[in-house]
Amino acid sequence: MDDKTLIAKRVAQELRDGQLVNLGIGLPTLVARYLPAGVNVFFQSENGVIGMTPLPEAGLAADALTDAGGTPTSIVPGAAAFDSVASFGFIRGGHLDVTVLGGLQVDENGQLANWMVPGKMVPGMGGAMDLVSGAKRVIVAMTHTAKGEPKIIPSCQLPLTSVRRVDLIVTEMAVIEPTDEGLVLREVAPGFTVKDVLAATAARLVVPADVKTMSLDA
Repeated sequence: MDDKTLIAKRVAQELRDGQLVNLGIGLPTLVARYLPAGVNVFFQSENGVIGMTPLPEAGLAADALTDAGGTPTSIVPGAAAFDSVASFGFIRGGHLDVTVLGGLQVDENGQLANWMVPGKMVPGMGGAMDLVSGAKRVIVAMTHTAKGEPKIIPSCQLPLTSVRRVDLIVTEMAVIEPTDEGLVLREVAPGFTVKDVLAATAARLVVPADVKTMSLDA
């Protein structure tokens, strides 16, 4: 199993039946493929749809039906389409149960940086700032390191997406929960040890006595 699939499968276990869920561009969109049996959620995309699903099979892509990143997608029967004003009304009004976003860095305060790298061309901030500020629960789905460098660090060196603390970080190595006491290591992925996670993390981690092994069977 590759790293992105592992992360998406573990994040999917956090979703509950009937929730309204936004999936960010890139890795987070994979989460829709791995919902546990019996769990049905409403996937929202900030470009204006509720009821988004992955394409069921090749050859059915339509230019007019994409997610916020421009990737072809499909919709469930009864899906709703609307303009960006309504879409961001859902987000800013606090109606999203969960948003799943990628990350460039997360710091010891649980603050996320994910929208730009200074000096590099970016199309714009997109909806990330609104999503982190407006969703009831924020899950960061990202690889633990980038080019061998930790992405979970003492203080974000990139521009923050929001001052709000995220609720959960899921990587290919671990599940980490930001709390008032700091970043708590909740789970370690199969094939890794607590020592491995500590070595790949620049931020201080709180390690309880009962760190679990990540389950991907749900």
